Amino acid sequence: MDMDRIIFRPRDVDIARSPLRGQVEADTFILGAFNPGLTRLPNGNLLLMVRVAEALKHPVQQDHAAVLRWSNGRIQVDRHSKEIIDTRDPRELRVQGGLHHTIILTSLSWLLPVELSADGSRIVAQHYDRAIAPRAAYQEYGVEDSRISRVEGRYLMTTCSVGSERLCTSLYTSENGLDWTLEGIVLDHQNKDMLIFEGKIGGRFMALTRPAGEVYLIPPPNADFLPGPAIQLAQSPDALHWKPLDTGSIRPRKGSPSSMKVGGGTPPILTPHGWLELYHGVEAGEVVGKYRTFWALLDRDDPSKVLRLEDKVPLLESRPELCPDLDGARYLRDIVFTTGIVEDGDSYLVASGEDDIACRLTRIAKSRFA
Repeated sequence: MDMDRIIFRPRDVDIARSPLRGQVEADTFILGAFNPGLTRLPNGNLLLMVRVAEALKHPVQQDHAAVLRWSNGRIQVDRHSKEIIDTRDPRELRVQGGLHHTIILTSLSWLLPVELSADGSRIVAQHYDRAIAPRAAYQEYGVEDSRISRVEGRYLMTTCSVGSERLCTSLYTSENGLDWTLEGIVLDHQNKDMLIFEGKIGGRFMALTRPAGEVYLIPPPNADFLPGPAIQLAQSPDALHWKPLDTGSIRPRKGSPSSMKVGGGTPPILTPHGWLELYHGVEAGEVVGKYRTFWALLDRDDPSKVLRLEDKVPLLESRPELCPDLDGARYLRDIVFTTGIVEDGDSYLVASGEDDIACRLTRIAKSRFA
């Protein structure tokens, strides 16, 4: 790797230009700028679509916890009784009791387009006038974790939209990678990792999905996989209407560092050897577990066939030495969450979120996946 660096940090966000400005009386700060979608613009430059998590500076008071929420075109502050809240996870406050697992997010996320030079070495522009903020009831708690694919010259971006009604995947489309149209919800179940393949298969759009659930049934005793969140497949005639396939893709395996759960990372990109997918695998650990990046090659004509699976030795791991200046602000560790990939000559440029706080850009030789 001749480049592996933090390319964008919370301090790089001009909070005065946040789409939340003028709507919230309480003081806010940038908790994290991370998990960026990545694509190449028509002018040859790169685009990072950065998830900006903006949070209240003082969310927990003596008798209540406050939360930011979009409603009817504006951001407001709700207050919930502190007596029922568990504050151990810094990303979310857990509501104790009740019939279901219920949380309060400590931040509201919006997306900031950050333009980089063609080789990814420097920031060219930050497009605050094209920031993507909540604009629908199903996004009342934010828009998170974009993944950008380019199919037949058109940009398709999936995001996780977060609201009290549902956790769902919404789709944005663009002709130029900067001006985006919200097409609405495309997956209605809890699904945080929908990745559209960068190319059609058999004339249809294809996507990796990762539906979540509260219950998983035990596999047969001789199975090499474990129960838990896994990567599935879906196809669509138009990128709007999706049908899950009968056959899944990648599951957490016994004896792997990703035995807790797996989920899609980068939109699959076609190589001479098949569809290359970089995905995250999670090992149980403190608070949220250890997130690492692994990779797989899927058959070009039938991506339900996994040709090669590298889930023993991580491709990427968290590297706190890349950003020692963030030690005082870092609230999670051992997390790399890879979200974008583009070709660059004999290499791939890979974008990731580092410890849920900053954006990391890594150059990896194509020969690594031969």
